[in-house]
Amino acid sequence: MIETDEKWMWAAIRVAREAEKLNEVPIGAVLVDSDGRILAATSNRTIKNNDPTAHAEILALRTAAIRIGNYRLTGTTMYSTLEPCAMCAGALVNARVARLVFGAHDERFGAVETHFRVCDNPEMNHRMEITSGVLADKCRSLMQNFFKARRSNNENTPKDTQ
Repeated sequence: MIETDEKWMWAAIRVAREAEKLNEVPIGAVLVDSDGRILAATSNRTIKNNDPTAHAEILALRTAAIRIGNYRLTGTTMYSTLEPCAMCAGALVNARVARLVFGAHDERFGAVETHFRVCDNPEMNHRMEITSGVLADKCRSLMQNFFKARRSNNENTPKDTQ
């Protein structure tokens, strides 16, 4: 399973890099069905879409639900480069995703293992299998390099234009 998880995480990293080219936070998500077919491969689009809910995981769930004609995405696995936030984790539970695989932990907003345990909380009506840390260094460096470049660009921008 490790080999398969890494394969799909590389796909999530590829779509995260697409977001980065659009100056979006580079987070990618790939939703795969139980037969190993990609139902959706998306990245953050909050800025482009002017939508605070346009996180990679939410967009992947929306795309997949439309594609299969059902809001229940049972038997699927979500691959995300970053630990999902509370909104995305809740959406994964509501969609009945079977498994979540993510790369880097999010110390500030992560709601799967870092805070809240939304996806496997016994209080919830659905729990999923969680695998964390897949290609974590690659996922983390993608985020770190993006924000480092952003900070560097801001330092070089005159204060009256920020």
